[in-house]
Parts: sequence; C-alpha cells; structure tokens
Amino acid sequence: MTASNSAPSQTRRLRVTGRVWVFGHGLTTDDMYPPDAMKLDVPEAAKQVFHAVRPGWTSEVRPGDVVVAGRNFGLGSSRPVAALFRQLGVAALIAEEFNSLFFRNAVNAGLPAMTVPDATAVFRDGDTATLDLAAGTWANQATNASGTVPKLPDLVLDIVADGGVLPRLARQGYLPAELADFLASPAVAAAGQGSGA
Repeated sequence: MTASNSAPSQTRRLRVTGRVWVFGHGLTTDDMYPPDAMKLDVPEAAKQVFHAVRPGWTSEVRPGDVVVAGRNFGLGSSRPVAALFRQLGVAALIAEEFNSLFFRNAVNAGLPAMTVPDATAVFRDGDTATLDLAAGTWANQATNASGTVPKLPDLVLDIVADGGVLPRLARQGYLPAELADFLASPAVAAAGQGSGA
C-alpha cells in the first residue's frame, strides 16, 4: 500500500494542521524525556516533556499542536520521546534538522516529522502550520510563508500513515490484525522502542 492510496484515516496522518510551539537548537532526548521520568508510565512521563526547557508546557499543549525546533533536534539516546509527544496529542514535528535515530523513532511511532530549513525563523509560537508529508509541502497560515521539501520514501510514508511500524505489521498480517489499533497506542510505541537509557 502506498501513501497515495491509503484509507482516508491513514492519509489524514500525513496531512496535519495545528498550532505551533517553537523550540530552539540542540534539544536532546534528555531535554524531552528526563532520566527521572523514565521510571514513570507513559501518561506520567509525558507530563515531564520539556520540563527543564519550558516548565509548564505540557499543561498548555493541546491535541493537534505542532512542535517546531531548530538544528540537531533529538540528539542523544533512543528514548521513546515520540511516544510521549503522541501521548500529549502532538500531531507532528517540524525541525531544521533531526537526529537520524530520533527521526526514525518518530516514524516507528507513527508521528509525522518534516525537515524544514529555517523553521525557527519561519514559525512563531501560536502560528498555524500545515504540512503534507505525502506532497512534501509546508505552510504557515499566519504569514502565508510556504515551501516544499524532498518527499519521504513511500515506505516511510506508509509506516506513518498506518500509525507506526507495529500497526503496519498488523495490517500486513505479520501480527494479529485485531491488535492494529492497540499497537498504535503511545504506551505500546514506547515499550516497542525500549527504555532508550
């Protein structure tokens, strides 16, 4: 199945419009998922995301919001941060540059992520971002800035559209199909990525 012929609910995962939260450069997985939070279950751990960088942010973020960051986003260990973002309802990530391991963890968890050059200059807190991974397009509805980026490979788009690698395996028959929705949950995505310590 390619992204272009995905079911409507799956295709919607590739098209996101949401309120923007802008963060800076060099944010590590420690900044997003502090070591002490690793002892907590996913809903409680998610409340610690960006605690040292922007205290109180998790009480302000709403389902459908988009996190925008600068260069070197997600440096560090393979902590399952994408699952925490999904637990908070974050709909997508935009960064000027992703750490490759962090980017792959986002894909595995079914969290749309797009690299946009100069993203921290293009977006401000409270703007509305629209991104379409299948088309490789992005826009800032507040300023009418827009652009294109290289389209991700179809396999990556398919994994994101299916809600992550485990739900995709279930939909393909490698895991019980009736578990597809369960396997898409943030808690399972976090467990599937391990502790990442």
